[in-house]
Amino acid sequence: MSDARDETFSDISNSYSENSGDSFTETTTKSWFERIKEAIVGIGIGFVLLALGIGGLFWNEGRAVQTARSLAEGGSAVVSVESNRVDPSNDGKLIHVTGPVKTTAPLADPEFGVSVMGLRLIRHVEMYQWKEEKREEKRKNLGGSEETVTTYSYKRDWDNRPVDSSRFRQADGHRNPEMRHKERDIVATDATVGAFKAGDQVLRQISASDALVLDGQLVTDVRARLKELGSVTAERIYLGADPSNPRVGDMRVTYTIARPSDISVVGQQSGGGFTSYQAKAGDRLLMATAGQKSAAEMFKAAEQLNTLITWLVRTLGTLGLLIGFMLILRPLAVLGDVVPFIGSIIGAGTGLVALLLTAIVAPIVIAFAWFFYRPLTAIIVLIVGAGVAYGIKVLASRRAASRSAPAAMPAPSAA
Repeated sequence: MSDARDETFSDISNSYSENSGDSFTETTTKSWFERIKEAIVGIGIGFVLLALGIGGLFWNEGRAVQTARSLAEGGSAVVSVESNRVDPSNDGKLIHVTGPVKTTAPLADPEFGVSVMGLRLIRHVEMYQWKEEKREEKRKNLGGSEETVTTYSYKRDWDNRPVDSSRFRQADGHRNPEMRHKERDIVATDATVGAFKAGDQVLRQISASDALVLDGQLVTDVRARLKELGSVTAERIYLGADPSNPRVGDMRVTYTIARPSDISVVGQQSGGGFTSYQAKAGDRLLMATAGQKSAAEMFKAAEQLNTLITWLVRTLGTLGLLIGFMLILRPLAVLGDVVPFIGSIIGAGTGLVALLLTAIVAPIVIAFAWFFYRPLTAIIVLIVGAGVAYGIKVLASRRAASRSAPAAMPAPSAA
């Protein structure tokens, strides 16, 4: 079955035709003047991205320095204590404690009748639902107009987040129901590390990665609590008629758990528990991890995480600059698209210019941030860099001189 419709809005004309299968295509022709208008609007967006990129890069260097200084401060101030006794003289100090965690009350999810001993229990929920995929193919026409052929395809799949089907290009026949159950994170309220109360902030840093097997009495309890059509296996709770033939709206529920084990905590001693330690450098420190880790190991891991975050934000900030420059220069390429071949050449050129500007601006912003937040380090780096550059220049000059010097003439042999 096929049908075609034509719609016109301003300078944009749309034609639609359904294809075989659960997909359809939409062909949109945009005039050269409409593209110019969009490119001009894009200039404003480009400047916003430049501001966000520059601000983000500058802020990130300050954040990285503050976190590094806070960790260094914490590493020199932390005191490792035994977990079997709370010493009132350490109240307010940054302490490091390691030992087994104990709890007496089970973790309970009354919605499904799950009750099990542990430190942290996470309910994972997925729903079988419609998803929309979009694929675009663009073609420039003589005169500057641009034709876009967009193919929308629809498939059903599992997802742990609700997909808003009202935003689909073709919502009819692809409606998703509301997600009846949501993910839930449950932590023990009575957990202790020796004589210390673990607390909610500590336990939520412990990874709950072990799959919970539903067996024995647990299966019986879950089946008794189900209020809708479903089934229970060792791996999951299934809400629907047939797990082998899922329908839109069916759900599956699984659990992961952090079982009682050894943990290590670095935080401020507050009474018989832990709270965040306010470093003079600015950050609040409270770290927890599974297993027995020394304070030095925990601070080293935190430093590595800080480095990873720093480079991630640098990458995102630099990408923001690149996109911003490309949007600002895009009108030049659109103007040249009156003849598509010329527009493509100009587009490639503006892309290179945007890349070059990004390569210049991003390091300059980071350098200024270094001067602002850590001037001594910046000066040392500049001196070392200038020395290396000077050494390379001298070495290159000497090599050039040796190559240009005339070879020595051999002495004449005696007759």
